[in-house]
Amino acid sequence: ARLVTITGPGGTGKTRLSQEAGDRVAGRWADGVWYAELAPVSDPRTLPEAVISSLGLRDTLLHAGSAAEAAIAAETKSKDPARQLADYCAGRELLLVLDNCEHVIGAAATLTELLLANCPGLSVLATSREPLGVPGELVRPLDPLPDPTALRLLADRGSAARPGFSVEDDPVACAELCRRLDGLPLAIELAAARLRGMSPRQLADRLDDRFRLLTGGSRTLLPRQQTLRAVVDWSWDLLEPAERVLLRRLAVFRGGWTLEAAEAICADPADPDDPAELPAAGPPPASPSPPVSAAPAAGTDRIDAPDAAALLASLVDKSLVLADLTVGGPRYRMLETIHEYAAERLDTSGERPAVERRHLTYFREFARAADPLLRGAQQLLWFERLEAEHENLRAALRRAVAAGDEQEALMLVLGCNWFWEVRNYDSERRHWPTAVGALGPDPFAEPPSLVPLERGPLEDPPPLEGERLLEARRHVRFIGMSAREGDQEWWTDEGMIRIGNALIDTYPPHLPQSARVPGILRMYGAFFSGEFERLPVLMDEVVESCRRHGRTWELAYALQLRAKVNNDVSERHDAAFRDIAESRLLFEQLGDEWGMAETLSAEAEAAGNSGDWARAAECCVQGIALARKIGSHQHVPVLTVRMGDALINCGQWEEGVRLLHEGIEDADRFGSASDGASFYGKILLVGALSRHADIDTALELVEDTIRRNDSGPTGAPGFVRGMLMGVKGSLLGKAGDARQGMPLLTAGIEELAGHPLANVITPRLGILLAPAAAQLLRLLAEPADQASVPPDRDRDRDGGQDGDRDQDRDRDRRRLHRSAVLIGAHDRHRPSAIPPAELSELAEEKALLRGLLGDEAYAAGYAEGDGLSTEEAIALMRDVE
Repeated sequence: ARLVTITGPGGTGKTRLSQEAGDRVAGRWADGVWYAELAPVSDPRTLPEAVISSLGLRDTLLHAGSAAEAAIAAETKSKDPARQLADYCAGRELLLVLDNCEHVIGAAATLTELLLANCPGLSVLATSREPLGVPGELVRPLDPLPDPTALRLLADRGSAARPGFSVEDDPVACAELCRRLDGLPLAIELAAARLRGMSPRQLADRLDDRFRLLTGGSRTLLPRQQTLRAVVDWSWDLLEPAERVLLRRLAVFRGGWTLEAAEAICADPADPDDPAELPAAGPPPASPSPPVSAAPAAGTDRIDAPDAAALLASLVDKSLVLADLTVGGPRYRMLETIHEYAAERLDTSGERPAVERRHLTYFREFARAADPLLRGAQQLLWFERLEAEHENLRAALRRAVAAGDEQEALMLVLGCNWFWEVRNYDSERRHWPTAVGALGPDPFAEPPSLVPLERGPLEDPPPLEGERLLEARRHVRFIGMSAREGDQEWWTDEGMIRIGNALIDTYPPHLPQSARVPGILRMYGAFFSGEFERLPVLMDEVVESCRRHGRTWELAYALQLRAKVNNDVSERHDAAFRDIAESRLLFEQLGDEWGMAETLSAEAEAAGNSGDWARAAECCVQGIALARKIGSHQHVPVLTVRMGDALINCGQWEEGVRLLHEGIEDADRFGSASDGASFYGKILLVGALSRHADIDTALELVEDTIRRNDSGPTGAPGFVRGMLMGVKGSLLGKAGDARQGMPLLTAGIEELAGHPLANVITPRLGILLAPAAAQLLRLLAEPADQASVPPDRDRDRDGGQDGDRDQDRDRDRRRLHRSAVLIGAHDRHRPSAIPPAELSELAEEKALLRGLLGDEAYAAGYAEGDGLSTEEAIALMRDVE
């Protein structure tokens, strides 16, 4: 291309780049590279003369000396300077660099087009904050510096300003400086000059006032480049009045915006008092049209909606707004420096309250309309749209809470909640419900009125009244409570217990709201209140309520949840498979891939429980793919560790162990949302290592897990620690220290059984430890172990030792008998199939017991255990000695 224009906002280094480029390619033009600095030009009509002067050609083209020259001058006097310049360049090969064209853009375009048409050997390199708009122009936007380059520039300029300076002294503050200054070279150089008297951290902490802070640039720069404010002022002054209005109003956005949002929020309503003129409810269309290129004529402070697209396009052309032309339609943003400047202008205009109100209304409606679409075939598209608008949604929430606008805040929390949960925004689910809940009264303070509600709070815009307002408050309160589910001992909190009971009482099955969220989660009331025995009945009621009221998604959700609970109870495995099949079918009909992933997770667990590990592995593969696709990454670790376990049980030990490690690492990275997967994965890995004769590594892993749990800010629930202690006791026995191992195992069983979740958790976990308890008892009873016990020095010399030996033999027979009893109880009540390696280990243990007890005594003990209830078997393990 013969015309290349470097565009970009002020301070990106366009001038320096054009000079460097010209110097590097100078040899390609016989007549060299000529530089014309246009910044001093104040009158576009004088642009050609200014170019002539800056090129040092004034004497050659505009003045005559001799008579002959005077005659030539007289002949050419009638020619305008542009024509004279074209005539001079017509026979030459040169590169003309026109720097800083933006304030004389029209004149620069006219001159460039003339020169290119009449001078075949001439090429032009221009710098401007917007394109020249000349045919054949190749526009090259100059982006801000990437982070590593920006840091190098700060290091170079900082060490020049303050000898000895190094970014390594405070890399975090230096990186923050470069990021918040948008990688703008001029801004970074201005900041580096301040390092003479301030530290990087002091500078970074004061960037909210960057325009006052970043002054005093090089005196060799143009005046408009000596302070950051002057750089942006220059761009602002070049805007048309309507462009200035739009730019300042765009400061209301955070994290970018779409064309539709700009039109709805930044344009003035036709009738400000007409409710129909509020920003349109609902999100933008799937493929919005790109803005046109022409801007409207200058006007007042009013912007009409049809003009917003053209004005926005003009701001993009002038490098004050950046356009991201990705799939799904253009998205726009401002550099932080420009955003702060525009925000100042919005404050001084007095428009901020009105514009922020339109922003709040638009994004409330956006969230309200998006929520139901997150549970169907379009969910991925809408999760991504909510992701893109998350900063705007946060900004709207902050403004609603700050203004005490409870109803708007309620709507925003309810509209964002499912997005937060699926995408693991745990901090949002903890913070915002608490902040919004404080704006209104406690919805559970009074007994529920039990008024039927056919429509949920999100189904209509505010205002909410009466029972629907209470329902919104209850839902938000529940979100905050459910976000605390992973906290230690939540059922000991009196407030949680009270609300847990109220949640159960508020949503009896006959009410239509019992088949919607939060009504379908009333089973959590059993967790909050500590009445865990009510869980099965509550879950059955929820399923039946969803069927009665025709709520398809809610039914699918409740079925997969009930299946996961039933997976823990061997007598309900068949029911779990039935629920999984129905739930999966419903989610497939809806097109909800999150729901499909959840049912696949439940099916993988059910298949593993029944011993079909190949099916379990396949379910995990499919579930992981769907969870990753939908962006529910915190659900991947449990599927990964479950797949690792399945592969180990299919004979693929190395790959299975690799996946266990991967799942544990991912779970630790995702924090509380994947704590269960981390614990589960470590228990599985310990078992795999111990059965692979790596007892020392298994012990190290258990001890490290216990140590991390005990030293953490909030330890795992007591039953987790109990299980870890039991496993450590078992490992110590395998390592040859049964005497230390047995007290640990019984203490672990005691902690499990004494926990409020005992009726839900202990039957499964406790029974899984029964073979370990049996093995420890057998090890303690074997003669080799007795030989290490020193004789009592106070025993009677005349036969005391023989009596003690008889007592020892009786004690050991009791131990062996209890071992057989526990094996029998385990085989009766184990809630899941026994993996092949564990089955082999168990068969070996049974053979050893038969050898020590004899077939008849072993069979009697095994039969006794087979007749015990789960509770009786657990009680025996708690007092095994």
